This record gives sequence, structure tokens and C-alpha cells, in this order.
Amino acid sequence: MSILEQRTYIKYRTILGASAASIIDDLNKVHGDSALRRSTVYEWIDRFKHGRDNIEDDPRTGRPVTEVTNANIQHVQALIEEDRHLSYSDLEALTSLSHGTIHTILHDHLKLKKIAARWLPHELTPQNQAKRLNFAKACLEKLESNQWRLDQIITGDESWFYHRQIGKSQRNAAWTREDQEPATVVKRDRFEAKTLFCIFFKSTGPLLVHPLQRGVTMDASYYKENCLEPTFEFIRKCRPKSGCHGLKLLDDNAKPHRTPAVISYVQEQGIQSIDHPPYSPDLAPCDYWLFDYIKQRLTDAEDADTLAKSVTKILNQTDKKAYRAALEQYPERLKMCIEAQGAYFEHLIK
Repeated sequence: MSILEQRTYIKYRTILGASAASIIDDLNKVHGDSALRRSTVYEWIDRFKHGRDNIEDDPRTGRPVTEVTNANIQHVQALIEEDRHLSYSDLEALTSLSHGTIHTILHDHLKLKKIAARWLPHELTPQNQAKRLNFAKACLEKLESNQWRLDQIITGDESWFYHRQIGKSQRNAAWTREDQEPATVVKRDRFEAKTLFCIFFKSTGPLLVHPLQRGVTMDASYYKENCLEPTFEFIRKCRPKSGCHGLKLLDDNAKPHRTPAVISYVQEQGIQSIDHPPYSPDLAPCDYWLFDYIKQRLTDAEDADTLAKSVTKILNQTDKKAYRAALEQYPERLKMCIEAQGAYFEHLIK
């Protein structure tokens, strides 16, 4: 549907008394990203209500507003190459071209589309990428040669959980009439109530859910006594014959996890510590699956105890297949890390 066809549709739907919301909705359904902007639709509806009959653009001084020429294409391309963040309004002001002409040049001739910037956990240095690459190769070799098995991996980490849930922007969207005010969500502030949780799991399900009391700091001693020791004790109860023998511990390289005392304690339990590379949440099951999975299912909690019960309930009610599936992603992510030469790769996951 061309720009003029869309204006024709707006014209006759306005004459028939259709609401602006229904017109906009129909245009979006038919034409998707190429539909006229909401503000433009309102502008043309107002024109038609006040007696306008012509659907053509008003004459403008300067460059032809609907002309797609090589010169105009090159001009727009040069502007985009200089600043990739330019909006339609910016381009219209800089070129005197119409919205429709700009759209045609961008999409049909330059084959461009505007995509939000990709979020990165960290600006990886060449050394960081090399460590990630070497780590991925070493781990994948052990897994593919059956030196390691996924059911031998224990993994865990810490994350903050807020007592009040605000959800992601998609979850906060709500249908709203034209005469209604949109729903509101109060932004978090630095003092909002939250609790730090340490959680461990393996392919068979959760092993530990430990909320830290307010004011307590997670240091090496606390990590060993309140996180690792109860986790390993629970495993020994579940595996009375083999205990912790042959297991692999996958946690990140946070300082409390990597002190000599903690490393020595893990080794004494017969557990091999996997030397996780720095700045690599995309290779940590808690980060790429578990924490977001929990937070999407939480509701508001009155206090830390209520929150801890909710987190524990979610973990216990989660099908064991989900824990297995999260760890089965691990070898595939190692492969993708190798293919990306140690760079971040999550944007390549379909």
C-alpha cells in the first residue's frame, strides 16, 4: 500500500465516521512498519474532517518532496553514513523530502532498517576474547569426549531480586481507549527493597536457595559456609554412595568464589572447579536462563521472607526437564563462542 493509497483509505474511513484508533490499527495490520506514523494519520484525519479532498502533498519550496532520484538517494545515504541515529524527522528537515520519499529511499533503495543498539555486558579486550575462546575450546573438548557429563555440573551464582515487580516493557503494555490515560509504572529508586540470593542447581533440579540477610556482605568466608557447604551437604544426602566425587563446579570468577581458601575447600570435597572466564554471563546458566526465568514469574512480596518463599516455590515447581535443557544449552553456547572467536554471540541466537 503506497503513501497515497493509505491517505485514500484514511479519507474514506474518516468520511464513514471511523475512529482514529481503528484506522491506525488497520493500517498497522496491513502495512506493518511501513504504515504512516500515528501523528501523520491524526494530521490527515483532521484535514479531511475540515473539508480537504486532495490526498496529494501540498507544494513545498526547495527540493521536490516526492522525487526519488539518484542525487536524493546519494544525499540520504551520505547523511546516514555520517549519523546512523538520524530519525525520519531529521532526514525530512535536512533534505526537504517527504516522509514517503524518505521511506522509499531507505527501504527500497538503500535496503536499510533501524534496529535498536545491542546491549553488551562488557567491552571485551582482545585478552578477554582470547580467554573466552580458549575456555570454550577446552570445555567443549571435555564434554564431547565424555570426560565431563552435563549431569556432573553444579552451577550457581548470586543475583538481586526486588520485592516489587515492575516487569519488562512488553508485559506493561495495556489496551487503552483514546480517552483513557495510559497505565503507569513507578521507576525504581536506589533505596528500593531488594534481597540478594545465592542459588545453585544441577540437571536434576535446585540444590540451594539462600537469601542473604540485610546488611550481610558476601565474602569468601560467607560464600563457603553458607552457600557451598550446605549445597555439598545436600548433594551427599542425595548421593550417599558417590557423594561429591566427580562433580564439576561452574560458578563465575567473582572474588569470593576465587580465593585460595574457597578453591582449596572445593578441591577437598573431590570437586573440580571450572575456571569460568571473566565477563561471560552468556556462558553461565544462571545468567542466561535461571535468574530471568525466576524474575518473570515473581509477584510482589511484602518482605524478604515472603520473597524467599516465592523464589523457592518457583524453583521447586519447575519441571526438571527445564534444568536439564538449560545445561544442554551449554555445549551449544561454547560452540557459538568458538565460532565468534571469543566475542559475545547471543545476538546470533535465533
